[in-house]
Amino acid sequence: MKQNPSYLKKRKNFSAPSSRKASASAVSAAQTNPETVSEFTPPCPLYRRCGGCQLQHMPYSQQLKYKQNKVERLLKSFHGVSPIIGMENPFHYRNKVQAAFRMDQKKKIISGVYQSSSHRIVPVDNCLIEDKIADSIIVTIRQLLKSFKLVPFDEDTGRGFLRHVLVKRGFSSGQIMVVLVSGSPIFPAKRRFVEALLKIHPDITTVLMNINPHHTSLVLGDREEILYGPGFIEDTLCGCTFRISAKSFYQINLVQTEILYTKAMEFAGLTGSETVIDAYCGIGTIGLIASRKAKYVIGIESNREAVRDAIANAKRNAIDNARFYVGDAGECMVQMAEEKMKVDLVFMDPPRAGSDLPFLSSVVTLAPKKIVYISCNPETQQRDLTYLTQHGYQVTAIQPVDMFPHTDHVETVVQIQKTGK
Repeated sequence: MKQNPSYLKKRKNFSAPSSRKASASAVSAAQTNPETVSEFTPPCPLYRRCGGCQLQHMPYSQQLKYKQNKVERLLKSFHGVSPIIGMENPFHYRNKVQAAFRMDQKKKIISGVYQSSSHRIVPVDNCLIEDKIADSIIVTIRQLLKSFKLVPFDEDTGRGFLRHVLVKRGFSSGQIMVVLVSGSPIFPAKRRFVEALLKIHPDITTVLMNINPHHTSLVLGDREEILYGPGFIEDTLCGCTFRISAKSFYQINLVQTEILYTKAMEFAGLTGSETVIDAYCGIGTIGLIASRKAKYVIGIESNREAVRDAIANAKRNAIDNARFYVGDAGECMVQMAEEKMKVDLVFMDPPRAGSDLPFLSSVVTLAPKKIVYISCNPETQQRDLTYLTQHGYQVTAIQPVDMFPHTDHVETVVQIQKTGK
């Protein structure tokens, strides 16, 4: 087999929506659906103002039933749906927390989350689904802004300093990254500011400054400066250690991710002889976990920084049967098929928008014996499964996992096999 096909050197990116935040319609549907009516009082006082936890008005057991019904309604025509796997403790599971900063009408610095489908900030100090330590760090930064006479960035005037704070915390490692997203490269007294932050939170392992001066809904800009530490954190998932940078995607609920990926590997049924493609590979989580039971893994991802992390992760774990490339997975698979390259399994883990037609047709052209499709949106997964089952594949197992308790989201992993037609 060619270890480094020429077409994988291409540097072509594609764009696809990756937001996992619920729309206003999803919030409304969850709150008004007759199946979800309950006298249960939401534990969070900001439940209706925030809109981030669309199902918090329901007891957790009822939330799981709601999500089970949702997946069955969308996917049961393909195959029977296994019972959803929920959490024993469905709170404070988010290991990635971000907060927006702004001055309110009384010239007081506030920080919190954007109200669903709006640009209004709901002030939050403690969130029931966010990591407690991350929340406390954000509160400390807000207090330090006042002490250092720094003000939030004003999008209208282009003045001010801080726009957002992003905190990532390793679930098993405990390592903490803090990203200060500024509207300007000018950071007065930045050394003393970081020292003050570390004095209060000595468990922080790295601090970065990300510069985003643009009028955009994107949190992170292109420029980045390391203020303390290595500029990344590491965490362990399913026995592999992963390097996580500010921009790289890493699942936010590691308890459920272990369950999800374990089920994905079970569906893959690897024996050690397979050539595997990890499409939408990100920092290589699925591909590197699979590499321990596969012959060879090819990971393809459009995000250069994520691929850089994936390559570093392979080295970090002493894995030599996995390669990661920047490129369009669909185009690469078409060219693999043209070169008569044999691929046994494709892992798919696309964004909420699902896969597009060119990608799905490339999978069909490559014709792997098996596909394992992980999705955070059963609506778009239903559409994609319809295409695959019309082109020589059948669904043989469906497993929902509650990755995001109290929200309308549900993750599903689906096993798909070639019919031989």
